[in-house]
Amino acid sequence: MAVAALIAVAVVVLAWQRPTPTVALPLRPAGEISLPGDSSRFDYASLDADRGLLFIAHLGASQVIEVDVHANRVVRVIDGVDQVHGVLVVPQQHRVYATATAANQLVILDEDTGARLGQAPTSDYPDGLAYDPQHHTIWTTNETGGSETVIDADNGHIRGTVDLASEAGNVAYDPATARMLVDVQTRDVLAVIDPATLTITRRLPLPGCDHNHGLTLDPAHRMAFVACDGNATLLTIDLNRWKVLGTQRVGDDPDVLAYDPSAGRLYVAAESGRLTTLDQHDRRLTVAGRAHLADGAHVVAIDPTTHRSYYPVPHGTTGQPALLSFDSTR
Repeated sequence: MAVAALIAVAVVVLAWQRPTPTVALPLRPAGEISLPGDSSRFDYASLDADRGLLFIAHLGASQVIEVDVHANRVVRVIDGVDQVHGVLVVPQQHRVYATATAANQLVILDEDTGARLGQAPTSDYPDGLAYDPQHHTIWTTNETGGSETVIDADNGHIRGTVDLASEAGNVAYDPATARMLVDVQTRDVLAVIDPATLTITRRLPLPGCDHNHGLTLDPAHRMAFVACDGNATLLTIDLNRWKVLGTQRVGDDPDVLAYDPSAGRLYVAAESGRLTTLDQHDRRLTVAGRAHLADGAHVVAIDPTTHRSYYPVPHGTTGQPALLSFDSTR
């Protein structure tokens, strides 16, 4: 009986490890913009859709690159943001926030001029960012520090720290509950934090997930999407009942997630360069496309007004750094 059970488990594991079939992506090329600098690693990107300004973290060059996606040109390059990982534009503040990981700092930039307005200390290895509009704070995920540093979006003062007691993944603001959601990636748990008291109010276990890092929300339909980079799995979480609604296979080492709310489409970009697009209907996801997009295409940003998606990559068609853009075909 025990042998039969072990064989059954082995069959399930082997089936799960088989390469997922390619499904043509519902995208068509819309353009390519040459980016300055060398072909070192890019990280997060953040779009001010109204102004058409895309801010890209060029980690390997310690630069934030600002691109006007309406005019298809690079506006400016902001130097000196040491090993920049996270970048977040907050149009209400007319500011851009970036994590200088090598310096363990949050850097505050003027969206209009690129001027450096200030910085604030964080814990170890600051990575992803989120904005809490109710309390006007920036939440900085300290990956190896295992915490969130909460920083005043106006003056850069530290409001407090939340200890997660484990390595931290990405963070997101839930407007329906005015709570922060954080991946606790070495425990495969989604933590819910009350930003008023800076206390953890819930820890949701994520069965079937190995190392939950990526995170984005569909607030209107009360869902969270969690990418597990240890086993190339996407989990859909019901934020009403706090349970897993479903799982999907995605590209190896999924990293950045982006959701287009008006189209109901989720984009999961992976370190492997494989992109998965999934469509949401009746709070369920179905795979719309799954294929290799480009080497190094682990970052995606979406314009919810045009449904155009953007991917900074180390090597474009000319072999130089480039910003690839794609339009949806359906």
